[in-house]
Amino acid sequence: VQLQASGGGLVQSGGSLRLSCAASGSFFSINVFSWYRQAPGKQRELVANIHRSGSINYADSVKGRFTISRDNAANTVYLQMNSLEPEDTAVYYCNAEARLGVLGSRYENDYWGQGTLVTVSS
Repeated sequence: VQLQASGGGLVQSGGSLRLSCAASGSFFSINVFSWYRQAPGKQRELVANIHRSGSINYADSVKGRFTISRDNAANTVYLQMNSLEPEDTAVYYCNAEARLGVLGSRYENDYWGQGTLVTVSS
């Protein structure tokens, strides 16, 4: 399973960006798509995730500003980021829990994208 993330860049405080991450390869489905971020000198943290059912979780720091969505047919997840703040500056990573195997012998594996840099200037 390969994850290709895109959409990062440089934006001014208060601006918006939209990240995308497309999963490709051989898998049955993507159970959970997640976005994580890692700022310089800090640990990687969960930003948001979305289950195949549509259930969504957000980190408190992004609630009301970020929106995660997915297109199951395209195996793609999006992160719409509004009202960006300098504190949102980080490398953003896409993560997917993929369901693999054949009928009667399914299993899950975790995959990471390459990361996309988001820089918010004050």
